[in-house]
Amino acid sequence: MTVTLRPATGDDLMAVGALHQRSRVATYSSFLSAEALADPTPEAMGHYWAERWHWERATHRMIVAERAGALVGFSHLGPDDEDDPVTGLLNAIHLDPGEQGRGTGRALMVDALDAMRARGWRRAALWVLADNANARAFYERGGWTPTGDERDEAIGSAQTRQLRYTRPL
Repeated sequence: MTVTLRPATGDDLMAVGALHQRSRVATYSSFLSAEALADPTPEAMGHYWAERWHWERATHRMIVAERAGALVGFSHLGPDDEDDPVTGLLNAIHLDPGEQGRGTGRALMVDALDAMRARGWRRAALWVLADNANARAFYERGGWTPTGDERDEAIGSAQTRQLRYTRPL
């Protein structure tokens, strides 16, 4: 069964939030505590995406991936948070834990890069957790390279180090 990509709708956002939380717990549990990953709840994550959708849907793009009618992943992109007019920011690619290794993440990344090109951006950027070796390897296979820029962000109660990656479009 193949994966299908489509633009997200407002009706998808609670399911996107639940998937996002499942993805975080499965992916980050090797380097973040269960306590840090317990917050936010799947419902709170859904409300987070609904709030973002409300404010960003004119400038950002969310794509959902479905397999056999079930939501199995999503991507989210928008303008670069550094206010660089030639750079788009890949804010997220998250997959349902059972979907990893099936090509869905790659399909979402290729789609996001195509969308960034269509918007006239010449470079793509993203932030990835420094401790997330699998995601870093995934992006590096996709032509992304670290810039040397770093920042700290909270995930639940834990402070995490993020690395900035870019690639030409």
